[in-house]
Amino acid sequence: VPEAGLHARPASTFVRTANEFDADIEIAPIEGEPVNARSMLAVTGLGVESGEDVRLFVEGADAAAALDALEAVLSTPEESSGEREDGDGGTDEVVEDGNGTEKG
Repeated sequence: VPEAGLHARPASTFVRTANEFDADIEIAPIEGEPVNARSMLAVTGLGVESGEDVRLFVEGADAAAALDALEAVLSTPEESSGEREDGDGGTDEVVEDGNGTEKG
């Protein structure tokens, strides 16, 4: 998750990216319920902070491409932060593409 968390600007980028794919996409904190990743209100309502792990659930024709793109959004710092976070970018992903495919 970007350094400032999923507030308006990074959440907007995340939601815009989610809407580019033919897939059902949900995001959830590790200990929380998933919400629609295409909804700005739902994503910002999660209150995800920097360094917090999240889960992505993706199903559909573009599942693998969507997961790769969303992982990139979550692991890319905001331009104003100037530094990249250490580690794996604070993401945990699960892909459900109808074929039992998982990535994480």
